[in-house]
Amino acid sequence: METVSRKKPTEKLIPKEKMETISRKPSEKLLPKEKMVGESKSKKTDLKENVSLTSETDLKDEGVYVGVEEDVDTLTENIDDGLGDIWQEMSMALEFSKDGLEELPGESMSEDEDCDHSFVLKDDLGYVCRICGVIERGIETIIEIQYNKAKKSTRTYAVEPRNGRESSETVGFKLSEDHLTVTDIAAHPRHMKQMKPHQLEGFNFLLNNLVTDNPGGCILAHAPGSGKTFMIISFVQSFLAKYPHAKPLVVLPKGILATWKKEFQTWQVEDIQLLDFYTVKADNRSQQLDVLKQWVERKSILFLGYKQFSTIICDSGNGKTSITCQEILLKAPSILILDEGHTPRNENTDVLQSLAKVQTTRKVVLSGTLYQNHVKEVFNILNLVRPKFLRSDTSKSIIKRVMSKVHISGVRKQFKGGAEAAFYDLVEHTLQKDENFERKVSVIHDLREMTSKVLHYYKGDFLDELPGLVDFTVVLGLSPTQMDEVPKLKRYQRKFKVSSVGSAVYLHPKLASFSEKSDTTDDKIDAKIDDLLDKLDIREGAKAKFFLNLLNLCESAGEKLLIFSQYLIPLKFLERLAVKLKGWQPGTEIFSITGESSTDHREWSTDHFNNSPDARVFFGSIKACGEGISLVGASRIIILDVHLNPSVTRQAIGRAFRPGQKKKVYVYRLIAGDSPEEEDHSTCFKKELIAKMWFEWNKYCGNRDFDMETVNVNECNDLFLESHLLREDIRLLYRR
Repeated sequence: METVSRKKPTEKLIPKEKMETISRKPSEKLLPKEKMVGESKSKKTDLKENVSLTSETDLKDEGVYVGVEEDVDTLTENIDDGLGDIWQEMSMALEFSKDGLEELPGESMSEDEDCDHSFVLKDDLGYVCRICGVIERGIETIIEIQYNKAKKSTRTYAVEPRNGRESSETVGFKLSEDHLTVTDIAAHPRHMKQMKPHQLEGFNFLLNNLVTDNPGGCILAHAPGSGKTFMIISFVQSFLAKYPHAKPLVVLPKGILATWKKEFQTWQVEDIQLLDFYTVKADNRSQQLDVLKQWVERKSILFLGYKQFSTIICDSGNGKTSITCQEILLKAPSILILDEGHTPRNENTDVLQSLAKVQTTRKVVLSGTLYQNHVKEVFNILNLVRPKFLRSDTSKSIIKRVMSKVHISGVRKQFKGGAEAAFYDLVEHTLQKDENFERKVSVIHDLREMTSKVLHYYKGDFLDELPGLVDFTVVLGLSPTQMDEVPKLKRYQRKFKVSSVGSAVYLHPKLASFSEKSDTTDDKIDAKIDDLLDKLDIREGAKAKFFLNLLNLCESAGEKLLIFSQYLIPLKFLERLAVKLKGWQPGTEIFSITGESSTDHREWSTDHFNNSPDARVFFGSIKACGEGISLVGASRIIILDVHLNPSVTRQAIGRAFRPGQKKKVYVYRLIAGDSPEEEDHSTCFKKELIAKMWFEWNKYCGNRDFDMETVNVNECNDLFLESHLLREDIRLLYRR
């Protein structure tokens, strides 16, 4: 536990005779009492005895982060104005997160411990561990690859007519598998110098699956921010250096295309053309075919969005242009890379069915949050990269073993959909609800044995280098007016309606009718919310009050705040609240990203929020702020509502808690007490447990190690929560 020197913020410690001098510093604002009512209610919670979450995956971790050092920033400017102590008393929160980093685990090793190798390339020796000096590969075994300028390919292969329709032209180059071995390909020396141990292990994992006599697909499930993009870029360039006529295809969410291309340009070791439809505005099939032909004829890499790809493949038109586009995309790729690869997880969608038709066996899924909602979805992705994965002899024997040991309520249960469906459901039930911990552990071992050769998991231990993450779940007591609205939510039949209207009600009860009737695309929505703000009492909204208090604390401490929600009305309401009470303006102190934001707007907003000293708060639609967006300028995060897919929330937190973060990050997941939202949170946490048990459990973990810890607010080690205004409505506090 990080030791923090803390002083409790209080208005009473400021001498009256110095108040006039203090008031000259505009950034140090106390919470206006006319805006918030703050009677301390001194609510205590029981402290549950739980083992802290210090588990590590039992997957082999190779190497430590040697040679990666960070300079400790100067805490404050050395300016002595004689008022240093007064500023500390005046501030609503001390900037204690700048105390510096603790010594990283593994930086000091005893001589009798086994070395966690970290290999670097030396011209005279080969790959040498920079810790103990052991040689992994001698220089005589390393084949030098010449990275030459791209040349136009003239090699083609013919395709057969599809469904009796007229065949297209020749569409590309087919790789020969002759004499293709793992030792033929290595990372470029420039990349090798930058690779951390988990990336080197991932690179070798790709080699073992994709560069063999019988290549097959695989999954890299590495934590958000762990450098998956850099690792796959390094692999693709090495692959193209060995096979310059290969045709890599990258399918990804449209929103992160710019990030990928920028990263590729940063790490390219030769001039490889990067092609996509968006840049050249190829909207019709003829224009798209022109781009596809360039990809086939040149040494290049093609980027497509998931929707773009499935739309082309599912096009039922009989035109020659459409047929040719389909045949190129299905037959030309030598390697298919799927970023955010958990996207095509539902077997009933066009996206998954379209990707399954791509003929190459080299399919790679990249995902920071592989497990989304159900066990079945993980196996859908496994079957995508390895067709008929569950029908292999190895998988069949393990499935039989699992089915023989698990049970539901002591009796066998019949499932619709055959043995595979029963397997998915039984595994999910066992990991979620089975009280027999030994049986859980046994199933975990079986799952890992089944997937060990095709799934590489990395928890993200590199994040230990960051100042830290404190993840709170804050259960708030609703106001009487809000509690009157809660029973009305039950009249809605659809779960989505209960969630969307409830999200507004838990923020402030006056938003109930507004949320039901308002169109978020209405260009007059700002004026409507402003009119509503003139008529309401902010003290009646538990979450709105928490937001405003935290915003004031962040302002006086010099910290930036992120607000995430899956609905636009709550975000817009809080944005207009900040404008009204603070006088802040969008684009100066306030920034936002929604699903409608353009790529240019996303880049501009994130850059200015992270770097501008005037920036205060960022409002983000939680699904629009996924991988590829960095918001490390913020150190406090509010999650306004419960997303039923817990990985979406984890991705949002990863926007701030990632490499580049200089402060400890505090997360506040706000839950409305005694409401349907509490039930949603419980359901969500059970889903989280499956992912943690499957991928992160090890022999040192106990049965309760993955439970949330109940925390006494008085002992939570968060200076902000010492403010009686912020803690006033807190009924329960948990820490993940």
